[in-house]
Amino acid sequence: MIRRAVQFIDERSGAAPFLRKALRYVFPDHWSFLLGEVALYAFVVLVATGVYLTLFFEPSLADTTYNGVYEPLRGTTMSEAYKSVIDISFEVKAGLLIRQTHHWAANVFVAAIVLHLLRVFFTGAFRKPRELTWLVGLAMLMLTLPEGYLGYSMVDDLLSGMGLAIGYAVALSLPVIGDNFALGIWGAPYPGDPAFESRMYITHVLILPVAIGTLLALHLTLIASRHHTQFRRRPPQNERKILGLPTFPAQAPRSLGLFCAVAAVLFLLGGLVQINPVWQWGPYDLAQSTNGAQPDWYLGWLIGALRLVPGFEPVIGDYTPVPNPFWGGALFPLVVFAVLALFPWLERRMTGEHGFHNLLDRPRDAPGRTAVGAALFAWVFLVFFAGSADRAYVFLGLSYEAQLWVYRGLIWVVPPIVFFVTRRVCRELQRSEAIERERIRAEGEATQVWTESAIRSGR
Repeated sequence: MIRRAVQFIDERSGAAPFLRKALRYVFPDHWSFLLGEVALYAFVVLVATGVYLTLFFEPSLADTTYNGVYEPLRGTTMSEAYKSVIDISFEVKAGLLIRQTHHWAANVFVAAIVLHLLRVFFTGAFRKPRELTWLVGLAMLMLTLPEGYLGYSMVDDLLSGMGLAIGYAVALSLPVIGDNFALGIWGAPYPGDPAFESRMYITHVLILPVAIGTLLALHLTLIASRHHTQFRRRPPQNERKILGLPTFPAQAPRSLGLFCAVAAVLFLLGGLVQINPVWQWGPYDLAQSTNGAQPDWYLGWLIGALRLVPGFEPVIGDYTPVPNPFWGGALFPLVVFAVLALFPWLERRMTGEHGFHNLLDRPRDAPGRTAVGAALFAWVFLVFFAGSADRAYVFLGLSYEAQLWVYRGLIWVVPPIVFFVTRRVCRELQRSEAIERERIRAEGEATQVWTESAIRSGR
């Protein structure tokens, strides 16, 4: 039956050579390569749940009075957008499950991309000929952050209103173009033109998902065209030999099982673990704010950067060329992504290695790269952790200002320490391995000499 089906398709499409090559494609069997698939399947769940939510969400800032089933908000004036989200959560069948699953899938999607990026960086998978694949992955991460930001900003609750106020301040702080850029997006001074809600909606459900999906397809195409990298095995491999599992019958069932597991975990999280209870924040009002409402974790590093920058602004006469929010809200993430984007060429220039690389390094095999990556990660992590200074003040009573000054010192002290310690550890691991290899070689030579001597003596 399968043979007849394949023959039917081939006679009408000529696809047999392509299908044969696709089914014989070899996948690496190391667990870390599944991180990219987790991100892919989280994106599939995101799209599926997002389509369901679009059937009930109302992207409008027009005022209305809530008279639904949630008693604490009954009689409250709110926007149509916020009311529709409350209705989704309490009145639409499976609405709360789908909304929370959608939110969890967004968090897992970003987390999987970040972990995948770390695996690629520390193993050197970004090297020639995969620089373009690396850049496409970075671009996908850069688009994912505003996509998530817009996702919870459309709700028009107190959290989203405060987040949009911060975003407006950052957009306004861009040198030279800030005023026009912010007005072009918001349509009017903050809180913006009412049509801004519709623009956010179209960008979130159409423009950015299509862009991310396109980059994802390009990313997978580039991986398939240049093939996967792989870890070294014993006996030593060369750069041209490919080892792994074929698409069928090995990789396809395993990948299908991973998809089912990812979807199951996300729906379990959506059904059992509460996330972003918008009914607790209430509708947004310009005169209200709350310290308890926090953005999603993947924006914590930007909040931390905004808090750590001291309150200074260069002034030329009556003109402020660079407002304060620019340093932490725009320059900091741009520097991080610029360093990551340029690193393949920076490393090639430092090491002088210009050849093709299909075999991966263990982190210890490249002490310089591992040390730089660990220092950069420590820098970003400290800034990210500084974003929780207000929570530490509320729950632990730690002085907010004292925390900021401690973090301002740590971001300059800790990364260099991490760099030198990491490099030293990698070199010591290399040295211990070299000593062990020498010991094994010496024991082998001694055993061979003893055997030859025994043979000559007739024993």
